Amino acid sequence: MKRILLIALCLMCIAGTASAYQLYLSCPESVQVGLPLKCSIDSNLPAGTTFNLGFYQSGYTATAISLQAVTIQDSHDTQYRLFDTKGLPGGQYKVEIQNMDESRLSTDSKTLQLPVLIDRSGDITITSPMTQNMDEALRIEGYIAKVGNDGVEIAVRGPDGIVIGPRWIGTKINLQSGAGVFTQHVPVTGPGEYDVSFSDAKGFIGVVTFKVSAPVTTAPTTLPVTTPVITTRPPTTVPTTVPTPTKSPLSPVTLVASLGIISMLSVILAKKR
Repeated sequence: MKRILLIALCLMCIAGTASAYQLYLSCPESVQVGLPLKCSIDSNLPAGTTFNLGFYQSGYTATAISLQAVTIQDSHDTQYRLFDTKGLPGGQYKVEIQNMDESRLSTDSKTLQLPVLIDRSGDITITSPMTQNMDEALRIEGYIAKVGNDGVEIAVRGPDGIVIGPRWIGTKINLQSGAGVFTQHVPVTGPGEYDVSFSDAKGFIGVVTFKVSAPVTTAPTTLPVTTPVITTRPPTTVPTTVPTPTKSPLSPVTLVASLGIISMLSVILAKKR
């Protein structure tokens, strides 16, 4: 009797497992900050079934970062979802399937993943200006901790796409710190934000964003044209000058006579005295 009951229970368990749907969420155990976190979803749930995939920063309370919808298709092919990690701090994160009745799922289904973000962006120090104009852009200068002479790989992406693909550039060791000093000029053709990705032999390090401004154009100075104002005035009448009569000079006879009279008067006055 006991054997019959045990067989019946096993058959029930098998039947229960067979009738449940499978749902498998898979994410990498770790990823460098700045690289996308790529997770896959596999399931035999009926086509059209929709649920959410949430990306959270773990801690005392989970902080939501991104939420994406997933809909099962007829083909039941593997689906992928990417989560941006640019600018996030390093540490423990959580990716979880939501809005799903887990009683419909098999016991081996996986609906939770705990990836770790590794932040190496602090190893990068940029010494060139983060904001540059078109005349000098793009100057990429700085150093990376503990790289020495091993070189660094960079890739530049701008508003119009890839400027240069991954390219190794040389570094020069700083004997005091062991850092690898680099300098590189990458010509760009337009203003906007340019993301520069750095990697070394250990893998991805981080992304630095430069801002390139448009060249300053000086507008030509236009001097205002002054139109002379012509004022019409009535004609000026010049008064007619009346000639002054010319006085004729005294004749010599008159002068002699006058002097003689003056002399006689002087003599007479002298005698009276």
